[in-house]
Amino acid sequence: MGEVFVGAQAVILRGEGSEPTLSASYSRRSYDGHAPELDLGSPRNSLLFLASGDVKGFHYDTNVVFNEIVQGKRRKLQLGQTLSISHPVARRFEVSGEIWRFTQPLLKSYALGNLWALSYTPRNNLVLDAGFEKGLTATSTRWEVFAGFTYLFPHRLWRP
Repeated sequence: MGEVFVGAQAVILRGEGSEPTLSASYSRRSYDGHAPELDLGSPRNSLLFLASGDVKGFHYDTNVVFNEIVQGKRRKLQLGQTLSISHPVARRFEVSGEIWRFTQPLLKSYALGNLWALSYTPRNNLVLDAGFEKGLTATSTRWEVFAGFTYLFPHRLWRP
């Protein structure tokens, strides 16, 4: 069994035109299924600051991540940065590339990698994606393949 995380994300400043949208996110692991940890580990608590926007037909997202990593009685701060750029390639299809870096405080090292994905949007509130990731340092996972989905509720859960 995997892990379960509970969290929330909020827009801090809504961007207009070339101005980016700034957001923040917090999540907490509510169930640990004791699945093997990969190169980044799974945080107990995670605080994420996001900036995203569009420039000349390309969408970008950049994140700064603060994770609490726990191993036994040891608790360490993990820092991470990501930059993702995506671009439509056909109707309802989009290709994305990402480079990321995370410290590995329990190993006194860092992980660096890149990710490539293809997404398909069958409806405005549903995105299906799949891709692969290639680690670039000795302590990064060498290869990883993934698939997933994002579902957005069609109506607001509460009024603004």
